[in-house]
Amino acid sequence: LRCCTAASVVTDGSGSAADERSLYIMRVVQIAVMCVLALTVVFGIFFLGCNLLIKSEGMINFLVKERRPSKEVEAVVVGPY
Repeated sequence: LRCCTAASVVTDGSGSAADERSLYIMRVVQIAVMCVLALTVVFGIFFLGCNLLIKSEGMINFLVKERRPSKEVEAVVVGPY
């Protein structure tokens, strides 16, 4: 968090290697955290979509079982065979 202070802008050259190293480590940690969060969001959307797909298939199967085909449909299906 030293990057925004006035003391870090004007330096005399002492301790700059340590500051650069800590800044590099902070950037790497920020990138790692952002990657983990992005993967969490992507997998969350994926699993939510799969769950909704499974539920919709179950609802479709439930509606298909409730339907009774008419006699005309059987005659059309059986006719050509």
